Parts: sequence; C-alpha cells; structure tokens
Amino acid sequence: WLKGIERLLPAPASPARLRARRVRMAKAAKGSKAGRKTQEPVTRDYTVHLHKYLHKTQFKKRAPRAIRAIRRFAEKVMMTKDIRIDTKLNKFVWSNGIRNIPHRVCVRMSR
Repeated sequence: WLKGIERLLPAPASPARLRARRVRMAKAAKGSKAGRKTQEPVTRDYTVHLHKYLHKTQFKKRAPRAIRAIRRFAEKVMMTKDIRIDTKLNKFVWSNGIRNIPHRVCVRMSR
C-alpha cells in the first residue's frame, strides 16, 4: 500500500523552479512598494446582468437587491466606495414593480 502514497506526495521542486518563483515574488514586491496610483476621472458603459444576481431571490426583495447589486458591481469595476445611483436608473429598475426586474441594464459609470 505504500506504493500508492508516493503518487499522492508532491514532487520535490527543482532548484531552477525555486529560483524562478523567488524572482517573480521579488518583482511583485518591488512594484507594490511604489504606492497606489491616483484615480483619474473616467467614464465607461457597462451592461449589468441583473438576472444572474437575483437568482433564487424572493419576490418582495428583488428590486431593492437589484439596486444593491448594481451598487456592488459599480464599486468593483470603478474601484471606488462613493457610488451614487441616478433616479432614472432607479425608476427603470422599479418600472415593472418590485418583482419583475429587467434581466439586463446598460449603465454609464463615471468616476
């Protein structure tokens, strides 16, 4: 039964592999030391696929959760915590009521 165990153990790393890994890690550390870049103003268009975010959500929570999903999406792609949702976008999400949310929404985001 010992013969099967050696297949489960990881193969020892060669010295060249270790050196390559060390060099890659050193380069990454040097780049991150420079600091964070300033965020320039930018405007982009995105399509938020709400249907995917609202899967298995009860009816009376769909529209509020869709707004939160848009907010979370914008936070992730624009890399900022300050998110303001326009009233037109809010009205579009709520246009079919609390239950029937549009499957996709095209949004223009600016930072």
